Amino acid sequence: MSNVKQNVSYLFVIPFMFSSVLVSEKALSDELSKQKVTPSQYDFGGVGLIQMPTGRMAAEGEFSVNATFNEDYYHGALSIQLFPWLETTIRYTQVPDVLYSNDPNFSGDTYYTDKGIDVKLRLLEESYWIPETSIGVRDIGGTGLFDSEYIAMTKGFGPFDATIGFGWGYIGNRGNLTGTNKSSSVDCNRNTGYKGKGGNVDFERWFKGCSAVFAGIEYQTPWDPLRIKVEYDGNDYKSDFAALRTGNELKQSSPINYGLLYKVSNWGDFKLSYERGNTWTLGFSLATNFNTLKSNWRDTPKQAIEDKPDMADRKVDLPELNKQLAYDAGYKGAKIYIKNDEVTVVATQTKYRDRKYAHNQAGRILVNQFPSAKTFKIIENTARLPTTETDIDAHKFKDAVQHNYINANIEDSTKVIEPTLPSEKPDWETPDQWNYGFAPKLDQSFGGSENFYLFNFGINGSAGRWLTDNIEVSSSIYINLFDNYDQFKYKTPPDGTDLKRVRTLVRQYVSDNPVRVDNLQLTWLDKLSENIYAQAYVGYLEMMFGGVGGEVLYRPMNSEWAFGVDANYVKQRDPDNLFGLFDQEVNFDPDSGRFYRAQTGTFTGHASVYYQPNWFDDVLLKVSYGQYLAEDRGVTVDFSKQFKSGVIVGAFASKTDLSADQFGEGSFTKGFYISIPFDAILPTPVTNRGNLAWQPLTRDGGQKLGRKFELYGGTDARAPWLNKPSTTK
Repeated sequence: MSNVKQNVSYLFVIPFMFSSVLVSEKALSDELSKQKVTPSQYDFGGVGLIQMPTGRMAAEGEFSVNATFNEDYYHGALSIQLFPWLETTIRYTQVPDVLYSNDPNFSGDTYYTDKGIDVKLRLLEESYWIPETSIGVRDIGGTGLFDSEYIAMTKGFGPFDATIGFGWGYIGNRGNLTGTNKSSSVDCNRNTGYKGKGGNVDFERWFKGCSAVFAGIEYQTPWDPLRIKVEYDGNDYKSDFAALRTGNELKQSSPINYGLLYKVSNWGDFKLSYERGNTWTLGFSLATNFNTLKSNWRDTPKQAIEDKPDMADRKVDLPELNKQLAYDAGYKGAKIYIKNDEVTVVATQTKYRDRKYAHNQAGRILVNQFPSAKTFKIIENTARLPTTETDIDAHKFKDAVQHNYINANIEDSTKVIEPTLPSEKPDWETPDQWNYGFAPKLDQSFGGSENFYLFNFGINGSAGRWLTDNIEVSSSIYINLFDNYDQFKYKTPPDGTDLKRVRTLVRQYVSDNPVRVDNLQLTWLDKLSENIYAQAYVGYLEMMFGGVGGEVLYRPMNSEWAFGVDANYVKQRDPDNLFGLFDQEVNFDPDSGRFYRAQTGTFTGHASVYYQPNWFDDVLLKVSYGQYLAEDRGVTVDFSKQFKSGVIVGAFASKTDLSADQFGEGSFTKGFYISIPFDAILPTPVTNRGNLAWQPLTRDGGQKLGRKFELYGGTDARAPWLNKPSTTK
């Protein structure tokens, strides 16, 4: 016990040895109480010192890509500050001395890779007397290699940040608070295994086992790019994975770690640290902030209002008007109705996420073309489905544009209501024609056993044509240029699973078919009533499945809630036959020399609830229940957060009636995604988005059908989420 007391006493000296000097002069107390050290990343990803976390939080929206390298571990992490009080981190760790599998024919020379998710929650904000205090859990649902729980408190004293904390698990293995330093019981009877096949959250072992006090201090030097870090490590590394797996002791010559951080600019820094008294670690961080991310647009010049009385009797050039609406205001495929003093435009918005810019451009165009009109109506549609109607009062619009009153605002002249389509024949209708396009496509996954990074890159060509106002025929062809999916060697059943291979046959679809038809379908879409939308479709619906299905969505205008149901009957496509389907459930795979089961026909579909709360208007929650492609049943929960720039970060999990053993490694389906609006990074406004998705493992349980068009996203204008106005402009 005396050793424990001595260790704890020693710990308290480190973070506060400078603070006692700093606060001795009362004249300096106010200055020193101001935080000058901005949060930085530590080895595991997230705000911290070197190996230890701190109580600090980054600015909301901060997104960091981090990597550290030493002879024992390679850490790579993505960390994002979702809310001012919540930090989340996804991390991969490779052990360079350990192969992923004992079978070299399976994993080759791929290093053992551990996946982990960390969460840190702020309990108290820093004040004059109170340190910023946070509680965190590292490696939630992981394999137990680095799992820890901790409470950390950090207080700023001018250029110094002092931290003291209490850790359990990996961080607390020194046992200087509770436990023992004897190697025979270094984990203090804490269960370091994992549930099922990994991936489950094991609440039972949280805050159990050895515990330790850790501490540290961070100093911002007078030279702005450089800061110094010193910490007392809560881990003694005696039960570290690298040591236990290789049989080589991970020796710690000193519990004090030292680090230097050189900040290149706001977008990145380099790190060098000397850890355990014998190990050099090199690292870097790249960062941006999703709340402040924005681009300086080079937009189409706005038309000036022309006030010429003789223009009232002129004939409007409707083809030219259609062109201006499309390229200046973003309203494409227009139908134009002219009736007395009212002009109605029915079109699709393709340029501005924030519709006030579109209304401004369109209003100027229409006022100049129809100077005697009193009302302009813009009915926005998506896939020929009317979603909103914006009524523009021409007189109020002119007053706003010409600043005829104080604090003039275009939105004073507009009103968004339920759309009512004109029943008469349009005066102008954009001729129906084939719509086509080409775009690069990248699919990727990280952390696999065969290769850490699997990808395929190619060109996706799509085309479509409306046969009627409600029926479209469409297709997409993918040309594969580069991939390494020949290394995806998943064999069935490698771990006792015997599910139908609805997703793990991906290699045969990607690598074995350089040109494939991903989609070829006939789709009917319609608005059945004021708040109900519907669609039905038949054909080859995605890369791996064909069939027939439909969807109905109830979505009131500007409502927090929406409700939908989709139902489908599908069969799995044969990767060896361009337009063929599997007709035999049991098939033989010559590559693995094993039989596997394919999906020769099943019903799949879900009942879904969408909730975008007004009291928390930066989040969207989607919950669905139904049957998946492998005939398992369960629930999918999808939670996403939108930042001021329009960037969306989301996470999802599907838990079905499959046991962990039936599902295989990972225990259940989960992943996360980032959706980036192109107008936040490009110099021109556009409504398109780029999506980056991460799913740790490709497995067959909890898999949904990929559908070309989903009604909730298609009716986004009724309660904007994907096209929610940015507040950084």
